[in-house]
Amino acid sequence: MRHLTIAALALAVPLALGACASTSETHPSRTATEQLLVARAADRAVEGLTLPIPRGTRVFVDDAYFRAENAPYAVSAIRAALSEAGYSLAPSKQEAAAVLELRAGALSLEQMRRVFGLPEMRVPINDSFNVVSIPELSVYSRRDRVGVAEFSGFLYEPTTGAPLGAVVPMTGEFRIRSHKLLMIVAWGQQSVEPGERDPGDSWREF
Repeated sequence: MRHLTIAALALAVPLALGACASTSETHPSRTATEQLLVARAADRAVEGLTLPIPRGTRVFVDDAYFRAENAPYAVSAIRAALSEAGYSLAPSKQEAAAVLELRAGALSLEQMRRVFGLPEMRVPINDSFNVVSIPELSVYSRRDRVGVAEFSGFLYEPTTGAPLGAVVPMTGEFRIRSHKLLMIVAWGQQSVEPGERDPGDSWREF
C-alpha cells in the first residue's frame, strides 16, 4: 500500500508542475491576409479615378446603397481618390454641387487550386451516405488567392435630381500565388504583409 501511495504521489507531482494555462482568441470571418487582399484590390480599383465634372466641384459621396463586406474601407478609398483628383468632399447633399451614388459589383475573394495528382475527396462508403475523406495525393499543386473589387456609380444634381454623368465600373485585383511540390516543399508568396514605410514617406502633401 505504501508503495502504491508513493507511486501515486510521483505521478501527481509532475502533472501539477506541468499544468498550463490557455487563452481564448476571437475568430473573425476573414483572416488578416484575406482582409488585406480585398483592401489592396479596392485601392487598385480607384487608381486614377476621375468624374465627368470639373475639378474642384464639391461632391457628396452617397454610400447608402453600397453594401459589401469591407465597405467602409472601400468607400474611404474612393473618397481619398476623389480628393487626390482635385474634387472637394462635401459633408452633406445640401452643401454639394454633385452627388456620387456608389454601388458595389464585387468586393470579395476568389480562390483557385490546380492539382497534378489526386485532389482531396470525400467518398461515400454505404447506403446511409457516410463518407470517408481521402487526403490529397499530388506531385504538384498551385494555389491562387485573389482579392476582387468592382465599383460603379452615377452623378446627379442634388436639388433637382438631374443626371450629371456616370462612372464606368472601376475594377481592381490583388493576387498571391503559392506552389507546393510533393505536398511538402512550398514556395512562392504565402501571405500578404502590410509592409513598412520610411517615416518620412508616411505623409503626402496635396
